Amino acid sequence: MYLTQSLHRAVRQSPDIPFTAYRARTYTARETYDAVSRIAGGLIGLGVRKDDRVGLLSLNTDRFCQAALATAWADAAIVPLNTRWSVAEHAYALDDADVSVLFLDDAFLPMASALRERTPGLRTIVHCGDQPTPEGLVPLAELLAAEPVEDVHRQGDAMAGVFYTGGTTGVSKGVMLGHRQLFVTALGTLLHTRLPRGGTSILAAPAFHLAGFAFWIVGMMADMTTVPVAMFDPAGVLRTIEEHRAKQTLLVPAMIDAIVSHPDAGSYDLSSLELLAYGASPISETLLTRARAAFPSAQFLQVYGMTELSPSTTLLLDEDHDDPVLRRSVGRAAPYARVRIVDEKGTEVPPGTIGEIVAAGDHVMLGYWKKPAETQEAVRDGWMHTGDVGYMDERGYVYIVDRLKDMIVSGGENVYSTEVENVVAKHPAVAQVAVIGLPDAKWGERVHAMVVLVPGATLTAEELQAFCKQEIAGYKCPRSVESVAQFPMSAAGKVLKRELRAASGAA
Repeated sequence: MYLTQSLHRAVRQSPDIPFTAYRARTYTARETYDAVSRIAGGLIGLGVRKDDRVGLLSLNTDRFCQAALATAWADAAIVPLNTRWSVAEHAYALDDADVSVLFLDDAFLPMASALRERTPGLRTIVHCGDQPTPEGLVPLAELLAAEPVEDVHRQGDAMAGVFYTGGTTGVSKGVMLGHRQLFVTALGTLLHTRLPRGGTSILAAPAFHLAGFAFWIVGMMADMTTVPVAMFDPAGVLRTIEEHRAKQTLLVPAMIDAIVSHPDAGSYDLSSLELLAYGASPISETLLTRARAAFPSAQFLQVYGMTELSPSTTLLLDEDHDDPVLRRSVGRAAPYARVRIVDEKGTEVPPGTIGEIVAAGDHVMLGYWKKPAETQEAVRDGWMHTGDVGYMDERGYVYIVDRLKDMIVSGGENVYSTEVENVVAKHPAVAQVAVIGLPDAKWGERVHAMVVLVPGATLTAEELQAFCKQEIAGYKCPRSVESVAQFPMSAAGKVLKRELRAASGAA
């Protein structure tokens, strides 16, 4: 399996069915095939050669999809860039990955000059938007006018792309993923779940992030029309689901919360949605209950993993969500994955014992780009060490209790922030919560809760402690609480705890 294979199948079996639908623009499979083969020819004309890296800085659009397919068609690898990064962060990734050609859409045209200045190896910027092309950039129309070329059918362990991590714990690393890794997860997910076939798939999660990118692949394999949403906004997603009678979408919990909290959510017809996949960060039981009520026709699928795992390694199926215990887990190992819980020596621990979650299988990354030492540290004897702390029950369900770096040691006791967050999130005054450890003269670290309150609500540390003591031990309860307007978030929807700690002087 490989990235362009679904397009080849579609053009043979249903050439006139829409392949993408973006705003007022629709491309059939036949039209997409033609555009991709010409863009690939244009890339070759610009000097792109086998195994070169081609950058892609774009919102979710049909052009993003075409550029990604064309890059593989031309025997190169893509480097999707985080749309929330600064110029300096983009320049770092472009330089690190030795990118010589970059696709740039309208939203990022103001960065073009600065990117050129800060990335000496960047020869060509291809403007793939709808605005007039600025001087010095190559219009996409020029590539579309090139002679079409034959697909090289790049596949197997040939690198599909370098996907830079979200940087929640520090400097981003480039994760090398091959076509095999991406399609092992996509095919395994399709086979193991009751995913819909045909119809439309809403690409609402950012496509530069591997969760969104992988979900796009799943949609193509299921013969679905991809409907990209350029930038997330709750009303826009609700409207798109209704207008396109969408069958599936993938969202992170922060997006789900924004959608179900929208004052007009109940006025949209969401009955077409058959699947709502979610992941990237924990979801509270309260939010899950609200989401299932808002999308009563949809099955829910939680995926857990990371970019290095292409990106999923466990799946929590819809029927698992009916069990109040199981829905606190992240599911069981996907068909293509082996999952273990190990101690600090790498030895597997008994069921119910807390340790690090590790995974092995054909979905494990090829490695970190230009970082052999980091690769060797992360992948040991074929096992990817996730850095997540959790345990596995007797039936193989995995429960995450924290990130290794987010564990709090208070008074000599290990406190897992996720466990505390799950309890705090149940308080009626709390809309969102993040728990971190702050330096404390008496306890070493104290448990500190940062909360976004429900409008009009108030909450004291004493009130929160009394509430939490009903469910968890006293040493785990927050000793201090801080109300904030919003949390710093990564583009993947994860709270950036390192920024919270830095703001509190605890980094």
